[in-house]
Amino acid sequence: MPLRIVIDARRLRDFGIGTYIRNLVPALAALDTHSRYWLVSLPGDTQEFHRLPGNFETVPYRRTDRQLPDHLAFPLFLKRFSADLCHVPLNRVPLFMPQPYVVTIHDMSSLLFDDPLPVRSAFWRFRFRRGLLRAARIIAVSDSTRHDVEKNLGIPPERVRVVYNAPSPVFISPPAGDGQAAERRRVLERYQVNYPFLLHTGNIRPQKNIPRLVEAFAVVREGLAAHPELKDLRLIIIGDEISRYPSVRRAVIHSRVEQSVRFLGFVPVETLRVFYQAAAAFVFPSLYEGFGLPPLEAMACGTPVVTSNLSSMPEVAGNAAVLVNPENVFDIARGIREVLLDPELRETLICRGRQQAARYSWERTAAQVLEIYHEVAGRK
Repeated sequence: MPLRIVIDARRLRDFGIGTYIRNLVPALAALDTHSRYWLVSLPGDTQEFHRLPGNFETVPYRRTDRQLPDHLAFPLFLKRFSADLCHVPLNRVPLFMPQPYVVTIHDMSSLLFDDPLPVRSAFWRFRFRRGLLRAARIIAVSDSTRHDVEKNLGIPPERVRVVYNAPSPVFISPPAGDGQAAERRRVLERYQVNYPFLLHTGNIRPQKNIPRLVEAFAVVREGLAAHPELKDLRLIIIGDEISRYPSVRRAVIHSRVEQSVRFLGFVPVETLRVFYQAAAAFVFPSLYEGFGLPPLEAMACGTPVVTSNLSSMPEVAGNAAVLVNPENVFDIARGIREVLLDPELRETLICRGRQQAARYSWERTAAQVLEIYHEVAGRK
C-alpha cells in the first residue's frame, strides 16, 4: 500500500523555512508518484501548490503554529487523514502531536540567541526538547546542527539523520544571455542601482551579525575612497526591515554610512537572483547557521562569497569562499578587500563556488527524506 503523509506547510512564507518547503515538496512530487500527500497550509497559500500531481492535495488550516490553541487544535485536525506519519518542517511541534512524526531542525538559534523572559525561555526549551524526543526521526540540515542537537539537548544519535538543503533551481542557471542581461538591467534600473555593491540576504536577527558587517563595510569603503571603480561601493541588505532592529540602525549611523547602505526588505525570488548575479561580492559573516543557504545561492549565481569560519559555514562552503572571523570587524573587512581587489582569487572563487553549489540538489534531498518516511512507516 502507498504511504499516507501529511506535511505541515504553514511556514511557506518564511524566509528560510519557506524556502525549504517550496523546494522539498516539488522534489518529492517528481520522485514519488505513489504515496498520498496532504499539504496543510494557511488559507491564503493554498494556490501555491496548484501545479502538483494528483497524489498531492492542499488542505487549508487557519491557525498558525504560534497560537496557543494550536497545541490541541492541530493534532485534532490531523486525525481526519489517518496518515502514516506527519512531517513538521521545523522544530515547533504541538505538545500533543500524534506519533509518528518527523521533524526537520534547521538550527538552534531560538535557544542560543533569543532572549525571552526566564519563564518563557524555560517553556521554549521544554517544548523544543520534547518535540525532538517524541519524533520518530529528526532531520538535521547539517552535521553541525546534528552535533548541536545531540550535545545541547541530549538527543540519541541514532534518531538523527543529516540531510542537506540545496539552492533553489532558480539560482542554478547558465551565464546570462542577451535576454537575461536585459532583464537584469531592467531590475537594477527599477531599484536605481547603478553602482558596485556588496550584498547580504536573510533575516536580520542577532546571530546574523549585521552591525559588524556594516562596520566592516565602512572600513572597506574608506580604504577604497580613491579607487577608480569601487569608490562608490554600497552595501545592499535584502530581508527584514531595519526599523525592527535598532542595533543595526545605530551601527549605520555610528559608521557614518547612512547614504551607502540600503535595506530593501523582501523581494521576489527572480529579483533576488538578479541581485546575486550583479553583486561584486556576497558577504555573510553570521555568528551561527544551521545550514546557511544564501552563500550557496550566491555561489550558484557565480558570485564570490565571504562568510564566517564558525558553525556550519565551513562545512557548507568548503574551499569555495573566503572564511573570516565574524567577531572581528577588521578580519571581515580583510576578506571583503581580498575578494574585491584580487582578480585571480575572484575567478577561483567563482569557479569553485559553482562546483560547490552543484554538490547539493533538492532531488537528492527529497530521495533521502523519502527514505526516512519509509523507514518511519516500517515500509521498504
